[in-house]
Amino acid sequence: MIHVCRKEHFNAAHKLWNPNWSEEKNKEVFGPCSNVNWHGHNFELIVTVKGMPDPETGFVVDLKELSSVIKTLVIDKVDHKNLNLDVDFMQGKMASCENLVVEFWKILAPAINEIVTDGSLYKLTLYETPRNFVEYYGE
Repeated sequence: MIHVCRKEHFNAAHKLWNPNWSEEKNKEVFGPCSNVNWHGHNFELIVTVKGMPDPETGFVVDLKELSSVIKTLVIDKVDHKNLNLDVDFMQGKMASCENLVVEFWKILAPAINEIVTDGSLYKLTLYETPRNFVEYYGE
């Protein structure tokens, strides 16, 4: 089994805030991430596809096609946006990296299945900062 990775970048703002809590509790739990005026990150998304190479191309996945799928379905929707306010698939959800990567999976997994003949989406890695990141392998 081969794992092929594609890294994409986007910038976005968000706020971690539970409306059922007081301002004090939000600040206690989320710290500066609960700033009422939002805060932003330079995110890195790594999409990992697993599979066996196509005998005709030698590719598990055409990386140009994978990049196009990621950009069209995800990056264009989140880049330079407010994740809490501007992104339809994040409406009503806490804009944490954990929730964001799950939503990315829901969007990307079916699209990647259409462009890979003998493989599938294996893992998403989302870097919020160089030291903070989440990994998701689907359900």
